Amino acid sequence: MYTKDGEKYFVVDAHTHFWDASPDNWVPGQEEYAKGWIECFHAYQGLGPAETHWPLDRFQKYSEELMMHDLFDEGHVDIAIFQPTNLRQWYTNGFNTTEANAELSERHPGKFVVNTYFDPREGDAGMRAFEERVKRYGCKGVKLYTAEWMGDSRGWSLKDPEAARYLEKCQELGVRNIHVHKGPTIWPLDKDAFDVSDIDHVATNFQELNFIVEHVGLPRIEDFCFMATQERNVYAGLAVVVGGLMHARPKFFAKVMGELMFWLGEDKLIFGADYAIWEPKWQVEGFVDWNMPKDEELSDFAPLTTAQKKKILGLNAARLYDIDVPADLRLAEPPVVEPVGVPGP
Repeated sequence: MYTKDGEKYFVVDAHTHFWDASPDNWVPGQEEYAKGWIECFHAYQGLGPAETHWPLDRFQKYSEELMMHDLFDEGHVDIAIFQPTNLRQWYTNGFNTTEANAELSERHPGKFVVNTYFDPREGDAGMRAFEERVKRYGCKGVKLYTAEWMGDSRGWSLKDPEAARYLEKCQELGVRNIHVHKGPTIWPLDKDAFDVSDIDHVATNFQELNFIVEHVGLPRIEDFCFMATQERNVYAGLAVVVGGLMHARPKFFAKVMGELMFWLGEDKLIFGADYAIWEPKWQVEGFVDWNMPKDEELSDFAPLTTAQKKKILGLNAARLYDIDVPADLRLAEPPVVEPVGVPGP
């Protein structure tokens, strides 16, 4: 729980990872891509405050103790949601797997929500394995990487018929929250696989599911907003928005936040620190202190209220994942206004 100026914030970091990109985990023959991927991630860390930058060897593989410290001891996080990224074509044991995340979660009860993944290119065998993971770990969400390589395939689309089979299985299993990476490219993945157009397609077809678009399609923010405003089950995942822009590109950050608030509103924005690219401490503290600058170019956008920030930092994700929020950290329910009787003749 974070407290500032007498206000208490329940923080759900809805986008965190526990990865191993050390050279020992690189697939022989795929070293160029494994190395390039983590070095691209590491370059993004440079968008945060200088004092939060890590050396590359620490960034490649960090300890459980460091993660717990950065998220829960110092980072103001109450609950963190693991978002896996397999990348088994480049990393022998996977880059950031459901299994590794679940093991860590089991050692720290009550701290993490474990999401899993699916990849429609895995066919029937993948479907069976997906169902087993969901039942074993109690998953309520998945993280999808539509640009991930598999053999000769360099990505897939949510419009694919095989993807529809997996989404139907999600509905059947109660896996309601579909997180999809749609944002900045990471080398060597292909930019066109990150386009948000397939979200528009499946959000209409699967209205029982919530589609959380991670990184809000950046830099294609207009495409995302105009699509998301007409799909009631599309949400904006703020990983990269806060960590990548709030410090390094403050004016662009204000514009992005203004557009998201105007088109989607405070009930559909989900905070995520994107650890270990960026630590949550400075993001939580900075977002609580931040407000829309007084700038003529930003005059269309309203300032954020404390209640809106509380929703974005944790209460919205808690609602999607049925996380119990302590009573003193919830927002007060609006008073019920009784209808005024109309006097008779």
